[in-house]
Amino acid sequence: MQIQIIAVGKLKEKYLIQGIAEYAKRLGPYAKLSLIEVADEKAPEQLSASEELQVKAREGERILGHIKQDTYVIAMAIEGEMWTSERLAKHVDELGTYGRSQIAFVIGGSLGLSDEVLRRANMQLSFGRITYPHQLLRLVLVEQVYRVFRIVRGGPYHK
Repeated sequence: MQIQIIAVGKLKEKYLIQGIAEYAKRLGPYAKLSLIEVADEKAPEQLSASEELQVKAREGERILGHIKQDTYVIAMAIEGEMWTSERLAKHVDELGTYGRSQIAFVIGGSLGLSDEVLRRANMQLSFGRITYPHQLLRLVLVEQVYRVFRIVRGGPYHK
């Protein structure tokens, strides 16, 4: 299975980079993981609604440029569905069983994801109604992807 994590912005914090690298290494036997960073749009602190839409649209174009036609897309969105790790594991396992071996998880920038990206997504997933820093969410997501494969394989990590 091929897993992409497409995220807006460059990861800078060393501790997050190290954590992601550790889970990416652990994922090696189960899936091919690629982490793709797209440039975030530079914008002033105060934006009008139309300026916010423009920023998200430009970031969205960059995201969509990395998604192949046959990729199953899961958008990370605060308003998405909240699933347990077991339910996500079952879903990923079913995708693989039915020939959907390319999955992309998409994390937007500080303003979220564009409507175009949300429309392209096959589903929206939320890790809760609280707001995470989008860089920290990358680490949490990579850990959950690793957990998914351990659950599917019946490994002890999940306990």
